[in-house]
Amino acid sequence: MDNFLKITDIKKSYKIDKQNSLHVLKGINLDIRKGEIIAIQGQSGAGKSTLLHILGTLDRPDSGNINYENEDITKFSEKELAEFRNKKIGFIFQFHHLLPEFTALENILIPAMIDGKSMRERAMELLDIVGVKNREHHKPSEISGGEAQRVAIARALINSPKIVLADEPTGNLDTENANSVIKLIFELREKFNQTFVIVTHNEEFADKCDRIVKMKDGLIIS
Repeated sequence: MDNFLKITDIKKSYKIDKQNSLHVLKGINLDIRKGEIIAIQGQSGAGKSTLLHILGTLDRPDSGNINYENEDITKFSEKELAEFRNKKIGFIFQFHHLLPEFTALENILIPAMIDGKSMRERAMELLDIVGVKNREHHKPSEISGGEAQRVAIARALINSPKIVLADEPTGNLDTENANSVIKLIFELREKFNQTFVIVTHNEEFADKCDRIVKMKDGLIIS
């Protein structure tokens, strides 16, 4: 597994008022290898979600560098970031965030449509891989929470991203469905050599990952 993502001295603060700022990230350094599954853990307020948002280009750091395959995305324009985000990064959230008016298949295809591609065949393949091929014409209200999260995982993979970022992907699921999603993530790593960075409070999930990155007060402590 080769290093392909290098995070160097990332800092991020948010203005509280004219005089005060909240320092959320205080100098994050992290190397991530291709095909690695990393769990990020820490108490509320440690900076986990902020780090995930910055890695996903949903927010910009105040300083520091983020190199994807030696390409420093902190220097990208907003347009370049939007294109990079759609093509190279997949997202999985605690709540699946499927669009209610679209079918499972249509939800999966949305990132590809944004990129101007017709990828129905790949979407159908992904539905099969994640185990919900028989739900292609069902809307989110017509499927279970576990099935909806599987559809969301397929959506994250449609553009063959460099990395998938997941924020508590099992946090809204019962034990059976959570275990099923965990198993699926490891199967996807084996099939696609897919890289995952996962914020999770699920200790059993974290223990199965290649590494656990512990955060506290805006820093990586282990």
